[in-house]
Amino acid sequence: MAVPAADAVAGPPRGLGRLWHRQLDRYPRTGPRIFHLGLTVLCTVVLYYELYVQGSVATKIIADFGFSWTEFVLVLVIGNAAGAFASLAAGLADRYGRANIVVGGLIISGAIIAFGLPNAGSKGTYTTLFAVLSVVEGAALVATPALIRDFSPQVGRGVAMGFWTLGPVLGSLIVTRVATETLDSHPNWEFQFYVCGAAGLVVALIALLGLRELSPRLRDQVMVSIRDRELVEARAAGLDPDAALKGHWRQMLRTDILAPAVAISTFLILYFVLVAFIVVYFASVFGFSEQTSNSIANWYWVTNAIALVLAGVLSDRFRVRKPFMLAGALISLVGVALFASAATDPGTTEGTFKAYFVVAAFGGGLAYVAWMAAFTETIEKHNPAATATGLAVWGWTIRAVVTVSFAALLLVVPATSPLVDDGPRVQRIAAAYPEQVEVLDRIDPEVLAGLQADPADQQAQVRALTAISGLPAEQVARAVTLAATYEEELATAQVIDPGTLLALSGDPDDEAAQRRAVAAITAGLGVSPEEATERLAALGEVPPADATFLLTSGQPVLAAVAELESIAEIPASDLRVLAESGQDVREAQEDAPGQWQTYWWIAFAGQVLFIPLIFLMSGHWSPRRAREDELAHEQFVAAELARLQASRGGGGGAPGAPV
Repeated sequence: MAVPAADAVAGPPRGLGRLWHRQLDRYPRTGPRIFHLGLTVLCTVVLYYELYVQGSVATKIIADFGFSWTEFVLVLVIGNAAGAFASLAAGLADRYGRANIVVGGLIISGAIIAFGLPNAGSKGTYTTLFAVLSVVEGAALVATPALIRDFSPQVGRGVAMGFWTLGPVLGSLIVTRVATETLDSHPNWEFQFYVCGAAGLVVALIALLGLRELSPRLRDQVMVSIRDRELVEARAAGLDPDAALKGHWRQMLRTDILAPAVAISTFLILYFVLVAFIVVYFASVFGFSEQTSNSIANWYWVTNAIALVLAGVLSDRFRVRKPFMLAGALISLVGVALFASAATDPGTTEGTFKAYFVVAAFGGGLAYVAWMAAFTETIEKHNPAATATGLAVWGWTIRAVVTVSFAALLLVVPATSPLVDDGPRVQRIAAAYPEQVEVLDRIDPEVLAGLQADPADQQAQVRALTAISGLPAEQVARAVTLAATYEEELATAQVIDPGTLLALSGDPDDEAAQRRAVAAITAGLGVSPEEATERLAALGEVPPADATFLLTSGQPVLAAVAELESIAEIPASDLRVLAESGQDVREAQEDAPGQWQTYWWIAFAGQVLFIPLIFLMSGHWSPRRAREDELAHEQFVAAELARLQASRGGGGGAPGAPV
């Protein structure tokens, strides 16, 4: 007679053994099962919180370490590439278990976030630690959906996956909410990591004490509904876990596994770019602060979270996944199209972006949770014992696509480099010297360089003043020449009231006008009355045509001269920054919106690709057909249990094939 699974093993481990011997040899009842599902979701939320926390303070990290934009993106590229191969290695969870990978990952990642990254002394150290973090996260975040699948029958899988997919969304939401609430009082970026690391280590301790997993004999079977529990336990004794894993990689490298994995990866390009670069995007293109950018992102994460749970509940209720994937994708495409279209409209408000995010996030949530449920069911169709292997294929694919999409960002949006690398310094100078920088913006950089090399270069002066004043070069040249010829006389004329000058031009012998002019010169130039009289006499020697030109048509040129001279108020070091980077930043400000728009349309195309590949996945389109299959399965389970009971009564053994 076969020995039931419950009797085939020793009792549960006691004492310290519970910290690494985590397998359950009976399928847990509702209360414990919900506890393990909830704890797995909590672990997932914290793991994503740790992975995403740097996005909320990316601009501060870039500035503090002196990263260029390209270098910072490469940090993410390296991290995601490392995480991709760690995800493949997580396929070993089918052979060696899931829970210890999650617990170990939480401990290591919490330590890196709390103690490593905030104290990294160089760009190289930061990059290395982030790569290690990505490796740990890549493995752990394959093990957590495997645990969710193990503890959730197919009827109820949608809700379970709905809560699991809250992991990245709630992780993102926590990142932006903590940043929104604390950046004013704690502007240093390290504070965000300290808070995140502390939370991670607390959850790691909870998982160390409480997280469990099913034994291979239990998890290697398909469980359609919770009513299958008795049959799954009865069959467990007859299963050989090692035999069930033979050829498991080959079984997972199938079109209906690989193609949907690529599809969801391209569908989520927008999501991952928003997680990593939403602050950089809004700051560099629309001038929003970090707090404002994070507050806008909150609307995306909150809406997405609501949609994930709603889709899980509804897809379980109607017993179908594909209609929710299709409907969600179509809704998301509308939101992404609106968001992309707004990229080149500088007048787009925060409220408008929030509205677009609500649409895109709601559709994305519907599609993603239904996809996760359907994907695990597709894996089970081939081999339920290879669940972690199939999820490893998904984990590798999604991180590989993210790696490529981040690298492509450097090619598609090159304008971001000068905006991030030099934009803050240029903006700081512009804020300190707004009028002078406005004058500089009107002068050709080559002309400005010529003036800086030789301030007496009259030709360069004329070109600069022509640009500033907008007057014809001939008029500017004459004004400059006359101003140089009659420099002292011009200074005298500028302190005399125009009415007095007009009176003297009509009658040079007007004594009253002469007295007013001498008094004005004495007061305005701080000279004696005698010298003032001499300066007035010298002014009278200027040919009337030249004097009239200087005091009429020449005045705009003279005003431009004053503006040009005001540039000297900018420190030489700041002038060098403006000369070297100002033009590049101005051009980048013009180019960045269009380049980002191109990138958003690429993300839109990735979501379009998702739609046709829905049809490859397991599951029905019709709720009626799904319910018919469920009823047939219940009848099969009842018959199988009756057969097993009869077989045991007659001394036979329980069959070992999965349900």
